[in-house]
Amino acid sequence: MSKLILHSGPTFYDDPDISKAYWERRKRGLGANTLLEYPIFTELVGSVQGLRVLDLGCGSAQYGVELLNQGCEAYVGLDASVNCYEMARETLAGTSGEARFGTIEEIDLQTEKFDLVVSRLALHYIEDLEAIFQKIYQCLTSGGRFIFSVEHPVITSCNDSYVEGQIRGRWIVDQYFVTGRREYDWLNGKVVKYHRKVEDFFLLLRNSRFRVDFLREATPNREHFATEEEYARWVKVPIFMFFSATKS
Repeated sequence: MSKLILHSGPTFYDDPDISKAYWERRKRGLGANTLLEYPIFTELVGSVQGLRVLDLGCGSAQYGVELLNQGCEAYVGLDASVNCYEMARETLAGTSGEARFGTIEEIDLQTEKFDLVVSRLALHYIEDLEAIFQKIYQCLTSGGRFIFSVEHPVITSCNDSYVEGQIRGRWIVDQYFVTGRREYDWLNGKVVKYHRKVEDFFLLLRNSRFRVDFLREATPNREHFATEEEYARWVKVPIFMFFSATKS
């Protein structure tokens, strides 16, 4: 077997085979993103009427179209994956939304203000979150909100239980208090993520002067699952974690 190329977050989604497998999985609409992450994230966001929204790691920007249809005043989606950026441009064509290419680390927000900054399952690819949170705080209007989801620290701590092509029935939590860089096998590829404890995210927000309003852990809702077996699989561990914070 050939050695897998180690990717950063953006380049992982630019690998042709990985990108194809990922988007085919997303289109089926039966995975954790759709059944666990999306319902809670949209609940936390609530009404976006009249808001200026920045989406960090926007992917295809399909969520941006939803926000525009719900009445947000402006939408800017940022992604550093070439594939995702091109998809976002196509998705937002004919709307007032804007797709931008670049990394979350490098985006210059000094001259812009937003009422809401969102990021869905992108920040666990970032090494220096403190600088990012401070940048987000500065670009928010007074009372503006920052809402994000990440893979739960229980998941990012260890990936030893993952086997490609098999449904995972057990998860291993190991080295939880050893934070930092991890290399994960996924979709026949390898990607770098950064593990943090739950308290690390909380303290990063507090130290960046945010008021933390909500912490959620993707508790499954039985109504979202077709079978009892599928529901039972997802009540074993928390897959995602969410924070909602306000610029005080």
